[in-house]
Amino acid sequence: MTRIAYLHGFNSGPESIKGQVLARAIAALPARARPDYFLPRLPHRPSEAIGVVDRWARNGGREELTFVGSSLGGFYATHLAQAHGAKAVLVNPAVHAERILAPYLGTQHNASTGETYEFTPGHLAELATLKVERITQPGRYLLLSQTGDELGDWRDGTALYAGAWQFIQGGGDHAYHGFAALVPEILRFAGMQRLAVGAACSWAPAP
Repeated sequence: MTRIAYLHGFNSGPESIKGQVLARAIAALPARARPDYFLPRLPHRPSEAIGVVDRWARNGGREELTFVGSSLGGFYATHLAQAHGAKAVLVNPAVHAERILAPYLGTQHNASTGETYEFTPGHLAELATLKVERITQPGRYLLLSQTGDELGDWRDGTALYAGAWQFIQGGGDHAYHGFAALVPEILRFAGMQRLAVGAACSWAPAP
């Protein structure tokens, strides 16, 4: 059975636009072939966020397990894909999350969940511990990056995911403009070849 988890970014939640776009696309598939879709509200502590998704992954079959993550969610998806030998789709991933999020130390308010909390050096230390320095089996990864990402350098992604499937698009922004058009390809990559028709683009493994 195909299983897909969508992991939202920093100070976001299950209401995120990309998570909901993917949810609607999956809900529109025939019920008999619909994948198990997990769209959790991730705790602000990195170790706890990983724990929530790790428990879900371990409580079901591991066939065709795919983590889709945006920004910080992409950072988490990489760690989890390595841990579970699973696939991962990374959407403008925060490759160096501990560096990108350092300016946000202090009081944070998550508008999606209404939660106010302290983002501390301990959070950054946890991120550093979870960081993947080198991926294995690059064919299990699909990188979706836009060069207009204002929070991270897209070239960090092409370097970390060298040899993986990569689609690098000029312009755009960190939120990833035009995400909905790529959903058929994401579902195809996750193992739903017969259902995810109408490809919006094509790509190849990076050399």
